[in-house]
Amino acid sequence: MLTGTLIAGCGQTVNSPKPSDSTEKTSSEQIYLYQGSDRDQKLVENAKKEGTVTLYTSMNLDDSQPLTDAFEKKYGIKIVLWRAGSEKVVQRAITEAKAKRFDVDVIETNGPEMEMLAREQLAHEFYSPYFSDLPPEAIPAHKKWVADRFNFFVMAYNTNKVSPAEAPKTYQDFLDPKWKGKIALESSDTEWFATLAKIWGEEKGLQYFKALADMNPIIREGHTLMGELVASGEIPITLTVYNHYAEQLKKKGAPIEWVPLEPTIGRPNGISVMKNAPHPHAALLFADFVLSPEGQEIINNRGRVPSSTKVKTNLNNFKYKMADPVVVLDEWDKWNKMWEDLFLKSKK
Repeated sequence: MLTGTLIAGCGQTVNSPKPSDSTEKTSSEQIYLYQGSDRDQKLVENAKKEGTVTLYTSMNLDDSQPLTDAFEKKYGIKIVLWRAGSEKVVQRAITEAKAKRFDVDVIETNGPEMEMLAREQLAHEFYSPYFSDLPPEAIPAHKKWVADRFNFFVMAYNTNKVSPAEAPKTYQDFLDPKWKGKIALESSDTEWFATLAKIWGEEKGLQYFKALADMNPIIREGHTLMGELVASGEIPITLTVYNHYAEQLKKKGAPIEWVPLEPTIGRPNGISVMKNAPHPHAALLFADFVLSPEGQEIINNRGRVPSSTKVKTNLNNFKYKMADPVVVLDEWDKWNKMWEDLFLKSKK
């Protein structure tokens, strides 16, 4: 790891500017929680003085770049972006904090990893006027991160292999013997499994998943790969593809259809501002931008699922239940062991 520098998403090494003297006198807490009538004016003025904001994210560059480009164009504030998988994003933030190296201003990644940052006391509670546009499921009580987008686990099938009439209409329909050996599951979907089991009641839920395991499901690694395999016809049907990717494939002409079975399970992806951010005004301004209708529309235009109720899309126009990141963390060992015992050990 390079001391005093950040590796940008495009492979460049970028020096991290120091915060200006004019912003050091105001604590991050005062900045992040301020709700005065002059909030927006103060925020923009001071963010422009800071001049830059450093973002760590697991969002792929094709989707994050339009957001950062739009922010830079609107405010003239440079974004230094570092992109990696969610686990690496959290690992880097924690490692740097332990070394008393505070470069990152904003982190955007999966809900459970956001909750890790909150527990490590790296993320700070913040306020945004755009919280009122978000559903209750998007805002944890501590407000140290909020959901800016969702991933939904849905059923998807190849329309050349499965007709709409014969496609399962409920989770129970997947236990019909005709689907044995034809159903695909993604190998890491412990959150989906645990959330459904809890909704149904643990005893009833585990009975269902034991029966599903007896259907000899096909296990594949990666939700993107899962969607591609269904679209190609290699796999006829899956229970756990992300609907935004299935929709992207469908719009490109692939023979794929997706259906949100009830209850549909979602995973929040969130954004947070760092407790020791070197550019706290710019950090909060960027979080505001991402949560605003303008930023949320950019997320929507990239084929992702925005969390804001102000942006209309068929990708969230159904009833859903959100996986709780707190439960995911606290009960991970229990549910992951059951998931592995049911679906993974027999595949090794």
